[in-house]
Amino acid sequence: MTTSTRGAAKVPAVLVLEDGRIFRGRAYGAVGETFGEAVFSTGMTGYQETLTDPSYDRQIVVATAPQIGNTGWNDEDDESSRIWVSGYVVRDPARVPSNWRAKRSLDDELERQGVVGISGIDTRALTRHLRERGSMRAGVFSGAAIAAEAELLARVQAQPHMKGASLYEEVATKEAYVVPAVGAKKFTVAAIDLGIKGMTPHRMAERGIEVHVLPATATPDDVYAVEPDGVFFSNGPGDPATADGPVALMTAVLERRTPLFGICFGNQILGRALGFGTYKLKYGHRGINQPVQDRTTGKVEVTAHNHGFAVDAPLDRVSETRFGRAEVSHVCLNDDVVEGLQLLDQPAFSVQYHPEAAAGPHDAAYLFDRFVSLMEGQRA
Repeated sequence: MTTSTRGAAKVPAVLVLEDGRIFRGRAYGAVGETFGEAVFSTGMTGYQETLTDPSYDRQIVVATAPQIGNTGWNDEDDESSRIWVSGYVVRDPARVPSNWRAKRSLDDELERQGVVGISGIDTRALTRHLRERGSMRAGVFSGAAIAAEAELLARVQAQPHMKGASLYEEVATKEAYVVPAVGAKKFTVAAIDLGIKGMTPHRMAERGIEVHVLPATATPDDVYAVEPDGVFFSNGPGDPATADGPVALMTAVLERRTPLFGICFGNQILGRALGFGTYKLKYGHRGINQPVQDRTTGKVEVTAHNHGFAVDAPLDRVSETRFGRAEVSHVCLNDDVVEGLQLLDQPAFSVQYHPEAAAGPHDAAYLFDRFVSLMEGQRA
């Protein structure tokens, strides 16, 4: 429930965590109430891309950078048609945006889209709390939505957990659409939308790929009706353990030995299709400064992440699967979490992070070239 109120910065607000920790501040964006999983993102820039990333569905995002909103909001950097976060938490919101591309302030855009936020709290203390206790259910309440602490806590604790949540269908496109190749068309790719970001098909289009973006409910017949040279599985929200449909579709693609590339949720889907399990991380990886090593080259990349679940695959050996040998190709240097998988006997690989660099560094752009190489090899 939200209401639109000008001058929200003067309205009191409260953030309530499911373990009873409470932070008090001021309303930011829309005034009202919202619920979600409290998570923190370590990016110092790129908040517009973060807020419009469908992977953040049903999450209250805490910005660890102390000042947010300096560059305002423009009409070019959205990664989807709307803001997907359920709430936004900042310490020091910019009073006046200053950027030549800005059309309005971040505060105004949050208000326009009905996103309830809170500002003026100690986000460092909140981040340390979430690192120690783990991501958890939370609620943001402002204005008339504020009630007795016990009542607010009970309402937060009544919310569903992220573990077991099936969210990818609610963020995915309902109708197929095509992103044309830039320049001469070289390949056709069927991209399964599990929460895809707009920059991802654009990165493929830059490489001469015509991208057919298909709904999360696509069948093998839908995929092969576009006569793809390769199949792509996107990022997305929720628990991959609930994604039986996408796993079945990926299994069908692997059986036909079509070149395959997956990112984020798509990496977890590949893990499940190969017979590995998935699990929920304590507080996840979110931000645009995460160190990952490509074990196939030894190179260390600075990468963009947004995931709260990971694949449970062995780091110390090659695994035998129904589709041949598989290995962990990338690993996070902070905590040894699996950040990539590849098959050794057929053209399929995936990474847990976001190589489209929106927002974030361009270290991982080569992965799209690797996908092109797989399709070239299959065609040859």
